[in-house]
Amino acid sequence: MPGSGNPAIDVSRALMIQGTGSDVGKSLLVAGLGRAFTKRGLRVRPFKPQNMSNNAAVTADGGEIGRAQALQAKAMAADLSVHMNPVLLKPQSETGAQVIVQGRMEGTAQARDYHALKPKLLPRVLESFRIIAGDADLVLVEGAGSPAEANLRDGDIANMGFAEAAGVPVVLCADIERGGVLASLVGTHALLSSSERARTKGYIVNKFRGDPELFDAALDIIKANTGLDCFGVVPFFDAARLLPKEDAVSLGFDDGETGDEKAVIKIAVLRLSRIANFDDLDPLAAEPGVAVRMIEPGTPIPGDVDMVVIPGSKSTLADLAQIRAEGWDVDIAAHHRRGGLVVGLCGGYQILGTHIADPKGIEGPPSEAEGLGLLDIETVIDGDKTLTRTTGIDIATGEAVDGYEMHIGKTTGAGLAAPFLEIAGRFEGARSKDGLVMGTYLHGLFAADGFRHAFLARLFGPLGHQGGIAYDALIEDTLDALADHLETHLDLDGLLALAEPVRAAEWGATG
Repeated sequence: MPGSGNPAIDVSRALMIQGTGSDVGKSLLVAGLGRAFTKRGLRVRPFKPQNMSNNAAVTADGGEIGRAQALQAKAMAADLSVHMNPVLLKPQSETGAQVIVQGRMEGTAQARDYHALKPKLLPRVLESFRIIAGDADLVLVEGAGSPAEANLRDGDIANMGFAEAAGVPVVLCADIERGGVLASLVGTHALLSSSERARTKGYIVNKFRGDPELFDAALDIIKANTGLDCFGVVPFFDAARLLPKEDAVSLGFDDGETGDEKAVIKIAVLRLSRIANFDDLDPLAAEPGVAVRMIEPGTPIPGDVDMVVIPGSKSTLADLAQIRAEGWDVDIAAHHRRGGLVVGLCGGYQILGTHIADPKGIEGPPSEAEGLGLLDIETVIDGDKTLTRTTGIDIATGEAVDGYEMHIGKTTGAGLAAPFLEIAGRFEGARSKDGLVMGTYLHGLFAADGFRHAFLARLFGPLGHQGGIAYDALIEDTLDALADHLETHLDLDGLLALAEPVRAAEWGATG
């Protein structure tokens, strides 16, 4: 029964965080608030009506949701559910995306076609919201992009369209780091309809650096132009770099205390045009003594790196063409001749093979191409999408691994006789005869501490830091620190008081 988790909450309540733009910190704000309210004894659940990201997570029942909602669920000590992110768009081109509804792929759509589809998706979004609210004291809802895009307002399910349909109050989040924070808040408010303005209860200023008292005059200006109250000015939280990124737009790795010139191990990751599930590399980047560098288009792969990673891709053949256009295929071949390691993850694994075919045009126009030829495998992109969580072992070290598979396609070839992993009682992936090239469909394997430490130590020698890091503990500690940060700088009591009961209509109730 909603409300049973805390005597002060007798019904399920909800509050929505919308941004004045993309990448203003909504996802981490919801994660931090969720952890803070969870520590207060509330059952908190995340919800994002519509997400656009190629970084996804697999739920226990074999569906997929945005990776940000998976992190938020972790912050709230909640099991993953497809209903936490009922609509997930996974871009495959500049104007088209794969459409995932309640965890399952329902086809692809061009931007114009999807705009017409949105009103038909609203009932399913509201159904998912009802399901999530049914197991929560508090639902923290995250918007997408900005509610001020008035040209896309018709049929909106991501921001105010959802908030109006579900009767959820809204707090705006603005990023002061990018500049123009007054204009973004006042301008967003000005472009809302009268009912949307009434639903908007206040705002949060995020990523502040410097003396917050210097912002006092700005608060008065915002109040005079919008009537909105400020629920806090949040100083920049540097440890956020340790948490998984949601979008490729903010993708980057920080070497922490280890600069490139001091790193024991140097890893290069190709910034593919349709890079997917790039949080696979976060545990490596967090290790002391390891420098992970994203290789941007127009930049050659440095000759002094120890390992080159070809990450996951949402459009494998298109990204293979990009690798050749950038000349990275030549760099990879030279790296391999020098004795360097090459690892392919999911789409990157397919790219390492001899041939890739997409005869039905599942990931783009029907086509085929020769792969990089570093593994004796070939892939046909066809059939049902594999979505499963699994566990296993690394054959070379015997260390446990766990993660998830999320791919379309069947890989065959002689190279499979030398597998990389054993998962769920079967061999998986491939390893070259010289042991320098390996690929797998298993996402998330580097998050396993024992495997990661053994993998790095076996290939490159000791890290120089005893034991390495415990990655999951690092994430938990960072979420706790984020919650404490928000407790200090936000009016959490005021925000909680804003949350309104989920309407009976959304429960499917009568009377």
